[in-house]
Parts: sequence; C-alpha cells; structure tokens
Amino acid sequence: MRKRPSKGFTTVELLVVVVVIGLLASIGGVYFASYEQIAVDKCARDIVLAAKYARVLAIEKQSSCKLVLDKVENSFCLIVSGGKNSVVRDEYSRPRQFGGDIEFEGVEVATENGIAGGGDGSAAIVFRSDGTANSAVVQIGDGKNHCTVYISAATGKARAEAGMAKETTADVVDLDLYE
Repeated sequence: MRKRPSKGFTTVELLVVVVVIGLLASIGGVYFASYEQIAVDKCARDIVLAAKYARVLAIEKQSSCKLVLDKVENSFCLIVSGGKNSVVRDEYSRPRQFGGDIEFEGVEVATENGIAGGGDGSAAIVFRSDGTANSAVVQIGDGKNHCTVYISAATGKARAEAGMAKETTADVVDLDLYE
C-alpha cells in the first residue's frame, strides 16, 4: 500500500520560513537606521572634498578661495577671488544643498577679528595661496546623527569625524592630528 503525500507544511519548514523572515527584517531595520547616519556622513564628506578643492584652487591660481557655508539655505559653494568673485562651477565642484533634515548645527570660523559664524546667515572659510586657511569647526546633523568637519589653519587640510564637535575652538591647532 502506498502512502499518500500529505498536504501542508511540517513544523521544521515553518520554522525555517519564520527564521528567514526574521533575519531579513532585522537586516532591513539596521540598514534603515544606518541610512540616516550615512546621509549625514556623505554631506560631511562633500564639505571635506570642497575644502580640499578650495585649497588646491587657491594654490594653483595664487588667489584666495572661499568655502561659503549658508546656514539659512543649508548649502555651500566655492568662490574664487581675483579680478571678480566667481562661484566655481566645474566638473569637480558646484554649489550644493543638503537634503532632508540635514543642516549646519554649528559653524565656527577663526578670523582675524575672532570667531565668526556663531549667528544666523553665512560663514566663509578662506583658503590662501600659501596653503593655509581659516581654522574652522563645522558640525552637520539631522538632530539624531552628527558629523563634524575640522579645518586646520596651519595646513588648510580638512577632515571629518562622526559625532558631535569635540571641546575645541576653531583657533586651536593640533599638528599631531595631521601627520
């Protein structure tokens, strides 16, 4: 006598399906939570790249170049000084605006007159033809996720770190960080 195939699923098959669904759901949840941090990090990297390009342009053109941060519009652009100020629009740089809830949470730029950028409006980080720049601390975030960009006055180099700005002011230069 032949056994009839049973209709339905075994307990083991149901358990395997539940485990697979649970794994997929947990991966999706982690990805969604980290997507917001990735977006903030990308904006910080864009500012670091703009700062590096501003430094290169200033040295190459032997003229100062400004990285202008507009806190009201949550945007930034490069302006090359010379006979006339002109916004840089080429294959390497163009004006950018943050998307979503990402905004400038804090901007401090050391100038000859002290620290600028504490109020509303825009702040400019000047890169000079000798490779130096205004020291700056720029914090970007969306309220939950934060990233901070540091620009060194002595070298004009920029770097980004995840998290809130450390207890340092824009006019402090730590050359050990730039080996």
